[in-house]
Amino acid sequence: MKKRHIKKVAVIGSGIMGSGIACHFANIGVEVLLLDIVPRELNESEKARNLTLEDSQVRNRIVNDSLKAALKSKPSPIYDQSFSSRITTGNLEDDLKNIKDADWVIEVVVERLDIKKQVFEKIEKYRKKGSLITSNTSGIPIKFMNEGRSEDFQKHFAVTHFFNPPRYLKLFEVVPGPSCKSEVTDFLMMYGEKFLGKTSVLAKDTPAFIGNRIGIFGIMSLFHIVKDMGLTVEEVDKLTGPLIGRPKSATFRTIDVVGLDTLVHTANGVAENAKNDEMQDSFAIPEFISTMMENNWLGSKTKQGFYKKTVDKNGKKEILVLDLDTMEYRMSNKVSFATLGTTKTIEKVIDRFKVLVKGKDKAGEFYRKTLSAIFAYASNRIPEISDELYRIDDAMKAGFGWEHGPFEIWDSIGVEEGLKMMESEGYQPNAWVNEMLAANCKSFYGIDNGTKLYFDLDEAKQIKIPGQDAFIILDNIRESKTIWSNNDASIQHLGDGVLNVEFQSKMNTIGGGVLQAINKGIDLAEEEYEAVILGNQAANFSVGANLAMAFMLAIEQEYDELSMATKMFQDTVMRLKYSAVPTLITPRGMTFGGACEMGLHADKVIAAAETYTGLVEFGVGIIPAGAGTKEMTKRVSELWKKDDVKLNRLRDAFINIAMAKVATSAEEAFDMGYFQKGKDVVVVNADRQIATAKRYAIQMLEDGYTKPVSKKVKVLGQQALGMFLVGTDSLEKGKYASEHDKKIANKLGYVMAGGDLSEPTLVTEQYLLDLEREAILSLLTERKTLERIEHTLKTGKPLRN
Repeated sequence: MKKRHIKKVAVIGSGIMGSGIACHFANIGVEVLLLDIVPRELNESEKARNLTLEDSQVRNRIVNDSLKAALKSKPSPIYDQSFSSRITTGNLEDDLKNIKDADWVIEVVVERLDIKKQVFEKIEKYRKKGSLITSNTSGIPIKFMNEGRSEDFQKHFAVTHFFNPPRYLKLFEVVPGPSCKSEVTDFLMMYGEKFLGKTSVLAKDTPAFIGNRIGIFGIMSLFHIVKDMGLTVEEVDKLTGPLIGRPKSATFRTIDVVGLDTLVHTANGVAENAKNDEMQDSFAIPEFISTMMENNWLGSKTKQGFYKKTVDKNGKKEILVLDLDTMEYRMSNKVSFATLGTTKTIEKVIDRFKVLVKGKDKAGEFYRKTLSAIFAYASNRIPEISDELYRIDDAMKAGFGWEHGPFEIWDSIGVEEGLKMMESEGYQPNAWVNEMLAANCKSFYGIDNGTKLYFDLDEAKQIKIPGQDAFIILDNIRESKTIWSNNDASIQHLGDGVLNVEFQSKMNTIGGGVLQAINKGIDLAEEEYEAVILGNQAANFSVGANLAMAFMLAIEQEYDELSMATKMFQDTVMRLKYSAVPTLITPRGMTFGGACEMGLHADKVIAAAETYTGLVEFGVGIIPAGAGTKEMTKRVSELWKKDDVKLNRLRDAFINIAMAKVATSAEEAFDMGYFQKGKDVVVVNADRQIATAKRYAIQMLEDGYTKPVSKKVKVLGQQALGMFLVGTDSLEKGKYASEHDKKIANKLGYVMAGGDLSEPTLVTEQYLLDLEREAILSLLTERKTLERIEHTLKTGKPLRN
């Protein structure tokens, strides 16, 4: 079989989804042709400029306006704004012929079968034979879209269902058409996972596929339960948010963002097309939802939904909540349930469910009812929507942001306990669940020698989930591969002499226990192993150094201990750079402060594309003192050989730190100097990070890794210090910075200048590290700094003095 390459993609339809899909292909380096319809009339601006319907800017107005709006939206659909140059726009009348060069054509037009069929007919005139053709439909049956198309079209036709926003949501449902070739399906599954960074889920051509079928049922079922139990909007959002591993927006805030009309449309689609669904009554629209639809209370798009933003007479912004009984907006009430308090000491979300379902209050009742419903529904959808149960869990995690899928949650409660709970709530699971128990298999999932297994209905036993060979999943190997641990971290041997140091402290903060683990990992690698990776698979790599510890030491005026702790941090970070073995780091999500500093010093960064990193210490009244200020100064000095604009380079690095700038993607981190081109690597699929890091570690060893040699750093002394002091003075006088901000910035400038030296001088890295440490210790004696840190610890947000 000829190998397939995707060099150019054509996206037909430039709405929110089409533009988002185009941007994500541009993110991974693919050339994109984005097309939409031609306007039928001029707008006022075009009339004022005496343009006609034949002018190209008019003919491409719809597509250009859509893409422009997408690129301005937040969060951004694109890793770096410069990547938008990979997208060429056009219209369906003048430019459809250009799809002849596309390796893949993706249809993303309005959800109407007649329009889609018209588009496919036009596409067939120009697409090259053998090119992929897919639809992003969320529910129109493929067999209807396929009608009348050529054999080659049908063999290469499938649904590839992205979830919105395409850059951020990982679910990529692949639904092959009736005549689609198996190698096309296999390619789409592989491409989604490897290149687009998605969780590829093979689905059947059934109403709403997998993610929306289960997810929309969960929401519709909840609507009915909420009314029966008399729960409020804010109570439900408290019960269905981060506490159980769901997004912060929980249920009702999420619906407001997505749009109530979108939810109702999908629910109606399932009700109309899944006549044999045993839970069809759950898809009936409740009266309070019908009222909201009639009132056009659709959520964010109409400025009110379950929540409504208002401004009182004093100009203060308030968020009101909809009372589901009176259908009027009111102030939000504080939510408290005794059952929730019983989970406060349970850190792992998956371990909370067993406790929550035993609650004696309304919260416990709510969890028993909602989980029983979702367990029964998910079990009854096999084999209707999927032959494999793990695909349902994958879809819910990747498409709806659940930390754990229905079958994983059921396992955590216990399959037999779950059955008893369901029976008491009046729900009936599919017969295969009892058959599984009868076959002496007591759980849906298992682990065997680091490999995850699932119960297969055909085999009537647990078998290996396919596709795991490309990944190293720490959850699967932690128990068998851990060779050392303390309360905050553990070290696993990944094989081939490569060690992984996993942070396991709260929010992966870096304190004494984590530093001990890093040093232990390097010790072990230098003595009997080969290389060290700093890697974890939490949503966020690390929020930085343990601020609470530093605050307590400062409050108690334990300055010697504070100095020792800072030096230990610096020494550990420097070991990452100058150890005798390769050191690699795998940042993902939030990678702030001290974690960013570690990335600056490791031999190689294997970053997830969705990495948000920066030296954010200024926000809490201090400067980066874990070798970050030193290293940014050093990196700038190394560029001077190629660029004589020394002060400008230094100023840019200073501003990034002083403004606590955070890169909003790994690609942006290169532009800001946190990652280095030619050395550091970006991985689109974060699940591949640690396996990729291991592969690079082995390659570095095979290439003959040699311990780096420390080189002196050229600092500019008074020349740079003068620039910094003039700048901070101007900011204070212009009221852009407070007196305390100026003080912090001057300390930062002093370190980056190398002190008050009379001329440019070569200094050691240790010289700059000592300046860092002196600066942070002096700042930690300031009352305003301690106020900032205390405020941050209490609220999670920095305070400006």
